[in-house]
Amino acid sequence: MSQTAPAGVDYPGKSLGIVGLVLSFFFTVVGSVVSFIAWRQSRAAGYRNVPALAGITVGVVVLSFWVVLIAVFTPIIAAPRF
Repeated sequence: MSQTAPAGVDYPGKSLGIVGLVLSFFFTVVGSVVSFIAWRQSRAAGYRNVPALAGITVGVVVLSFWVVLIAVFTPIIAAPRF
């Protein structure tokens, strides 16, 4: 199922996968969703979309980082100081 596109022809979702990867660094949720859409389009056409898969991975990892960071620092900042 892993095909490569003929020379000069893009496979479905390739550009969207690259956009999703870039967005994943700055807007994690949006980038992950765009990457997932690109990955599904490519998979339906029988192609492997590595940038889209990387965008999903980066988006999930960065989102997890922010969730942990907020969970750790919110109680520290909100704690009463005497």
